Amino acid sequence: MKFKVYSPEGVEVSEKEIAEWPVLEGETGLQALRQYLLAVRNNQRQGNACTKTRSEVSGTGKKPFKQKGTGGARQGSRRTVIWRKGGVIFGPRPRDFSEKVNQKMKDLAFKRALFERASDGKVTLIQRFESADAKTKTFNSILGKMAPAGRVLIVDDQFDDKMVLAARNIERVEMIGSDTLSATDLLKFQNIIISERGTDTILARVKGAES
Repeated sequence: MKFKVYSPEGVEVSEKEIAEWPVLEGETGLQALRQYLLAVRNNQRQGNACTKTRSEVSGTGKKPFKQKGTGGARQGSRRTVIWRKGGVIFGPRPRDFSEKVNQKMKDLAFKRALFERASDGKVTLIQRFESADAKTKTFNSILGKMAPAGRVLIVDDQFDDKMVLAARNIERVEMIGSDTLSATDLLKFQNIIISERGTDTILARVKGAES
């Protein structure tokens, strides 16, 4: 897999072939990626929606009117579902939506996400992230050369304080460590810029998952 390589100043300097980058044929890993993303979203659900049944709503237990002679349907309680302020039938109740995803599926989903984003040309490499003056304006101009539009994920082993100061106020930018990068992170952003150190860590993670 080939990637464009940029200097810290945002100038394209070369192309780099990375043989170790995961390559998956056909639909290998697609189902794992889909299932992983669904599990992540389900695990974020609170599951606290709750309605009251007829036994829980407040109200009298007295029969609203006599059984016969009214010309209407018989009624036994004002708390039934057909009365105003009555209970709710088959309404939502608190529940746990969480799903367990095993490590093997996570690893396969991560590899597929890396392959998909690289195949789409959304992954670029930078020699290193640095900001001498810690100025947002300076880093934003560098970023504009590599990714003029769209949300940007920048990935490195560790960001120094000046880099954090320079990038944290750019709305479309998010910083994440290469050791915690996930398939979800890779798919949320239109552009992904990874340092060479970060690339080494990611490839080591992939290799460790395969061993």
